[in-house]
Amino acid sequence: MEKFTDVFRALSDKTRLRILHLFTFSKKELCICEIMDSLKLAQYNISKHIRELKLTGLVKERKEGRFVFYSIVEPKNAFHRNILQTLKAIPKNNEDIERLTKRVALRKNGKIVVGCLTSMGQCR
Repeated sequence: MEKFTDVFRALSDKTRLRILHLFTFSKKELCICEIMDSLKLAQYNISKHIRELKLTGLVKERKEGRFVFYSIVEPKNAFHRNILQTLKAIPKNNEDIERLTKRVALRKNGKIVVGCLTSMGQCR
């Protein structure tokens, strides 16, 4: 039961919902710098929320060179599938999505070539 409570606790935060919403919209892995620029938040803030989402098993990471990419974990059970379906039903935050679309367009051949664009922090 604690596992389910942890997921609901993680989903009770607006920033974590915004992060998950970016993942469900983009349907691809995102680097922390892309998330930062899309949400206009500092690196430490995004990292804190990503860590929480990883602990609940909703988000995974993959390292490639100096970049770490994050994405939604494929659902392993009905509970997880239902959570993802619910996330998809949340109306779009068009400003976040517009910034994400512009930010991801900066990739060259699918690779990140531009670090953080905001003055909020450095991409790691």
